[in-house]
Amino acid sequence: MTKSYPHYLQVSGWNALLPPRQAKQSLVSDLEVDVAIIGAGYTGLAAAKRWRELAPDDEIAVIDASEIGEGTPGRHSGFLLEIALANDARPAQMQRMTRCNELLAQAMSTIVRDVEDAAIDTGLQRSGVYRAAAGPAGARALAQYRVFLQAAGLPFEELDRKAMQQNLGSSFYKEGIYSPHCYLVQPAALIRALAQKLPADIQLYENTPATRLRKSGGRWLIETPGAALRAKNVILANNAFSKHLGVGKSRLVTIYTYAGLTRPIDKELGDSLGSDSSWGILPTHRLGSTLRKMPDGRMLVRSFYGYEKETPTALVSKQLKKNLCTRFPQLKAQELDKVWGGAIGFTLGGGSLWGEVKPGLFVSSGCNGGGVVKGTLFGACLAELANGKQGADIPALFGHANWMPPDPLRSIGFHLTSALERFRGRAEI
Repeated sequence: MTKSYPHYLQVSGWNALLPPRQAKQSLVSDLEVDVAIIGAGYTGLAAAKRWRELAPDDEIAVIDASEIGEGTPGRHSGFLLEIALANDARPAQMQRMTRCNELLAQAMSTIVRDVEDAAIDTGLQRSGVYRAAAGPAGARALAQYRVFLQAAGLPFEELDRKAMQQNLGSSFYKEGIYSPHCYLVQPAALIRALAQKLPADIQLYENTPATRLRKSGGRWLIETPGAALRAKNVILANNAFSKHLGVGKSRLVTIYTYAGLTRPIDKELGDSLGSDSSWGILPTHRLGSTLRKMPDGRMLVRSFYGYEKETPTALVSKQLKKNLCTRFPQLKAQELDKVWGGAIGFTLGGGSLWGEVKPGLFVSSGCNGGGVVKGTLFGACLAELANGKQGADIPALFGHANWMPPDPLRSIGFHLTSALERFRGRAEI
């Protein structure tokens, strides 16, 4: 039986680097509230905070299937982009893209403000980001993104192979672009800090998965293993797993992507990884490899994808090590200390499933790999929509999730498309 929440094979490598944390209690007694939010990630927490601002007397409960820092929000690569993702950028639609960038920048500023005085060190730094190309497909994508940045009037720096090698310590890439519009962060620390800043009167229950959602007696009934939660309003902020609760089955796919961290590298070897003490590389191709050089000397690599279920860790580890050493042969003797997976909500066309799907039932699903800043924005806007406030028109600005055929056609289509994309972008993978 498919679970309505992720069940990961390995612990989050980011969370394992942090001190142990005492989880909030699970829901063990039936509860009735004004609004229940399923998912204590970036979207869910932003929705809860904004709802409290708009309706200070409403009773709010947030439930999460895992523990803060160990769930999906603590498993990404730690890139917080202030502007549109390269795959989302549309140079021909600059008025719309400019508005998107304005909203994303505002959402990023709220994240910065929320963690400024947090008791947890998130390592948040506006370090910028490199986008790097190794082959023809990457070069074409880089050229398209360059046009977008120029049309938007956004600053960037073009880098040839020599400059890329000097900055990053790798001769693998033929060209690149550096953009300052990106923060780097320790993901598990970030979501811990944001949860810590949740208003004290908002009830948070961890290790409380929603197993069923239905309408009962004029209210929404959420079943969990330990108790039932009734609410006038429900926000589904559990990404692609909303489909297992009856919302978005024809529009959402769960894709697993994987990351590995080395142990801290000694200074001499670390100095060979470019002049920058800390950097991040995003691939120009969706299936390419993401890399980070961490301030503590660790290296991170993220790549490889699984459809609807996780790939065995041994296979993932081997592939990640290969991708890392292809770019940095000097790291051949470095083993990956931690390897883990994380779930992405994928949609056809790149838009999200967002809005009110039934009276009192709201959803924000389908992050497509950009769920931190965009998810924060979408969560706050969803709370505004639910409270009758005129906010940003998210579907008009960021697009709709398109219909997909059911399995097995969906699975066949995904694997065929992935195989074709891997061939076209093989130099980037």
